[in-house]
Amino acid sequence: MEKTTQIYGIRAIIEAINSNEEIDKVFLQKGLKGDLMRQLESLLRKNEINAVYVPIEKLNRLTKNNHQGAVANISPITFYTIEELVDKASEKSTPPLFLLLDQLSDVRNFGAIIRTAECTGVDGIIIQKKGAAPVTADTIKTSAGAAFKVPIAKVDHIKDAIFYLQASGIKIVSATEKTNDSIYDISLKEPIGIVMGAEDQGISPSILKASDYCAKLPLLGEIESLNVSVACAVFLYEAVRQRILA
Repeated sequence: MEKTTQIYGIRAIIEAINSNEEIDKVFLQKGLKGDLMRQLESLLRKNEINAVYVPIEKLNRLTKNNHQGAVANISPITFYTIEELVDKASEKSTPPLFLLLDQLSDVRNFGAIIRTAECTGVDGIIIQKKGAAPVTADTIKTSAGAAFKVPIAKVDHIKDAIFYLQASGIKIVSATEKTNDSIYDISLKEPIGIVMGAEDQGISPSILKASDYCAKLPLLGEIESLNVSVACAVFLYEAVRQRILA
């Protein structure tokens, strides 16, 4: 169900946190001091909520209301735990297919990926609590409403999610150009988690090392990479192709 996606004001955000609202990200005014601000900062740290410090001009662009130096994005969806995703997928007759996003930051790319994930039968998307693109109104719009249909889990660290999935019998395939192996040479018929990286840096080295397989797409032109949402669609539909032909 859809909810308000923004709140503003230090007291309002403190109340929202204490009421267990799903807060994706908080923007705080640089240099702002005071007891209330310190209380809010303490709550953000305690609840591991993503917060960034920005100039007041940024806050004024986010809202025309009296923000008091703080604006929060409220997620319009309810997040799952990774345990819930795995348990739910294990009840199905088809092999689980998960998608892990390593520090993807663009909300429109995120929305496009969610839309493709829904179309390809992905059992769940896993993102990191800090540094990941939030689920905003733009995300919902770009996903064509798929964000309400595909379960999304937040974890402290993507690498921990990888270890949990592997312990649950799920192989991890990372999409990267730093390999000689093609996605077309890897079996995606078994239980699989596909990792896609950030727009600018790709997948972090520690995650590549933890993966069971690394795979790339053949690029026949002069440009060295695809948009991450496009690459993700190709990977997911290769999994669909293999499973349909199995």
